[in-house]
Amino acid sequence: MRIISGKYKGRHFDIPRNFKARPTTDFAKENLFNILCNIMDFEEVDALDLFSGTGSISLELLSRGCASVTSVELEPLHFTHLRKSATALNDSNWRLVRDDVFRYIRRCTASYDFIFADPPYALKELKDIPQLVLESNMLKEGGLFIFEHGKDNDFSDNPHFFRHVAYGSVNFTFFKKGGE
Repeated sequence: MRIISGKYKGRHFDIPRNFKARPTTDFAKENLFNILCNIMDFEEVDALDLFSGTGSISLELLSRGCASVTSVELEPLHFTHLRKSATALNDSNWRLVRDDVFRYIRRCTASYDFIFADPPYALKELKDIPQLVLESNMLKEGGLFIFEHGKDNDFSDNPHFFRHVAYGSVNFTFFKKGGE
């Protein structure tokens, strides 16, 4: 896995062979961040990465200078990989949380400008995640939530729906919470 742009551009992090996560493809990630660069000033962003897996999105956010990045992951192997990456990077703006995402959403008292979630596509609660995030106080007013999912899901009827883009089998649905 490589970091595409920013202060850590070109850094590589090896993913263990027995890793269960499906990382966002470099092609999809690069296109997603091309969009984000046009709608966000990363230096002013407090970001949350739910179902962090490999940490690929968190690493890109850190590399682009986010004020803070919180990564939430429950799977022990994935969390160990995140901790190893965090140690190698030694970036004080990265906070790791080992927790169940649904429990984290219920208990979270922090608020974020940007939230990204990439759950397993086969997760039975997948369809509930956008509403859980948007009904919580986790996303600041005017904040952006991006949900990665498979092609069989459509969230365009959600009142916070903002945009949808697809890169092969990777789909990103953008939600905006109030604001401009």
